[in-house]
Amino acid sequence: MKNEIGINIPEILMPEKNVDLKKWSVIACDQYTSQPEFWEEVSNVVGDNYSTLKLILPEVYLEDEEQVIEETIKQIHGNMREYLDKNVLVPEKKGFIYVERKTEHEVARKGLVISIDLEKYEYTADSQSLVRPTEKTVIERIPPRVKIRENASLEFPHIMLLIDDPDEAIIEPLANMKDKLEKLYDFDMIMDGGHISGYKIDDEELLTTLINGFEKFANPDLFKEKYELTENKPVLLFAVGDGNHSLASAKAHWENVKKTLSEDKAADHPARFALVEVVNIHDKSLIVEPIHRVLFNVDTQNLFDSLNTYFKENGSDVEISFHDNRTLMDIEALEGERGTHKFSFITKEQSGIIAVKNPKANIPVGTIQVFLDEYLKNNPKVKIDYIHGTDVVDELSSKEGNMGFILPPISKSDLFRTIILDGVMPRKTFSMGEAHEKRYYLEGRKIVY
Repeated sequence: MKNEIGINIPEILMPEKNVDLKKWSVIACDQYTSQPEFWEEVSNVVGDNYSTLKLILPEVYLEDEEQVIEETIKQIHGNMREYLDKNVLVPEKKGFIYVERKTEHEVARKGLVISIDLEKYEYTADSQSLVRPTEKTVIERIPPRVKIRENASLEFPHIMLLIDDPDEAIIEPLANMKDKLEKLYDFDMIMDGGHISGYKIDDEELLTTLINGFEKFANPDLFKEKYELTENKPVLLFAVGDGNHSLASAKAHWENVKKTLSEDKAADHPARFALVEVVNIHDKSLIVEPIHRVLFNVDTQNLFDSLNTYFKENGSDVEISFHDNRTLMDIEALEGERGTHKFSFITKEQSGIIAVKNPKANIPVGTIQVFLDEYLKNNPKVKIDYIHGTDVVDELSSKEGNMGFILPPISKSDLFRTIILDGVMPRKTFSMGEAHEKRYYLEGRKIVY
């Protein structure tokens, strides 16, 4: 079923019926990277059972000795071959999987597992591809992942692609027809991962309907109208919400493989495609939260002076107002009027609001991060960390020499338009949910003939 938007209908591999799915499915390798005790507990829970834990390298272990890492990667590749040889994994008929993931939210997150053509994706900062990252890709994170993938026979995704569907026209209607679909899995996940259910979609008529829905979003005229664009811009269909470095690694690996292939073989080589889950950015269970900033070893007055100078030189006006008492600002109060971006700052002694008028970026995090990048470059003794909760910002900024910046909430409606107009956003712009809500490995696919 060929299409111009690069959606591929994959042959998905699922564990055979005797495999304990609860122990098979583990969370994405890039979570809990500072908590080896978490992964030790996962290992204890899994034990000797078949598991995706034995097919991944949790990034918490990337600081191990190089020889240890190499041995682990060899073992991963061996486990993949064993799981195929022993028929631990069995192929389903080509199709998609409709997924419902229930955590502590009132409604389940709805997703669609599909395969995409990596020729439709670029991870560079100036990417104009149909599939684009939302945030800057850290190139240094790609080689270790490519090393795992280059001799791997299988892939298991923790990649989540976002689609901007405010009318909930594509994925959400599947919830009303799931009783007519074959249920592939339905179980509680380990480590507070919640509950997940998956339903097979292999009916050609329904597959066509879904692909047609995505194709409508890629129509250039409708795209221009939807985002109120004054000039023609390349269509953005999917934005990478989670797992961008894994997708970038798949792309880098494919570029290496492609060099060895004829044009005919490259057209449908399995490494050309990547398994992903597509989720609507407007899904009611998908919580998009700002990621705040804390600076260490900073001279507050020097920073204010630099901030004023920087924005004036770039054509923006700055107003800094101080609170009477040190106050942790509610992020909801930072939603500025049109044409103004607001941030709260807090130190050991004081707090207040920074308002930047006539900002050049489309969203506040873009406005503050370009300044902070410049400031850090000019003040190498100052360090930065990216913080998810305001309570942690409050605690850290209460120490001498530290300064916290609390960012306003991010509108789901602004996310795609920002990428279209400004390009990929600064790193650590937003987070989608808590760590335990991230995607767990479950479905697989062969990436070799």
